[in-house]
Amino acid sequence: MTDLLLSLAGGAGLSLLANAALVRFGRTSAKQAAAVVALATVGLYVPYSVIRWPGGDIFAIHLGIYLLVSLACGMLLDSRASGKGVHWGPAAITGFFIFVAIAGAVFVAIAERGLTPAVWGRWLPASESGRQITSVFPGVISHDFHKKEALYNQYLQQVERQRQRGWQVQKGWLGKVSVNEPSVFRVAVRTREGGPVAGAEVAGQFLRPSDSRQDVAFTLVETAPGIYETTLNLPWAGTWNLVLQIRKGEDLHEIRAVTQVPSR
Repeated sequence: MTDLLLSLAGGAGLSLLANAALVRFGRTSAKQAAAVVALATVGLYVPYSVIRWPGGDIFAIHLGIYLLVSLACGMLLDSRASGKGVHWGPAAITGFFIFVAIAGAVFVAIAERGLTPAVWGRWLPASESGRQITSVFPGVISHDFHKKEALYNQYLQQVERQRQRGWQVQKGWLGKVSVNEPSVFRVAVRTREGGPVAGAEVAGQFLRPSDSRQDVAFTLVETAPGIYETTLNLPWAGTWNLVLQIRKGEDLHEIRAVTQVPSR
């Protein structure tokens, strides 16, 4: 949150100083100064953002704040030079958009880093289940689209190789699974013909959709030819996404599934 607010305040301050300097030393009118600073802001900030893309929301908030500062400077300095007050209509509209931009910046900062414990400890309700309360949005957005496309193409190739390989994978819990109780998770791997796939490396993750910091990684041990087991303790009830990887030599077989863990 601090970095975002500092960059907004720093850019707004530079825009304000540039407007004041053009009016004071450049002998230009306030409206001309505001237009020049706004164009310079777009010409400098847009290429910089393209090179070091911060995300669409961050880009829009910064550019909006910087341009609104130039607009406000043009209105205020022009009214001061002419001796007339600022009309309430343009002032209200400008103030509204400044409020929206600042509020958006605060919300983005909270979503990325969360509120400090001293803040949410007073304002957020206490958890009845004893779980840790967090205000961070755990989602991750990838901005490297070329890399993302390459990874997707690799995934499609991997899916096709799996289809041709034809391994049969059976997975599940032995007995009833409950939150915070050890449960045995078993995976049986067989070839297309039904023979056991022995000597493989089987590992995976149970992913928590609501918070990636609660993900549980695990490795299974072969207890019989083609049979792999491990004991897991999932700390939270609800939905878990399973990503299971089976490796033998150069072959990689990946399975995705969903499981539900009842509270008791």
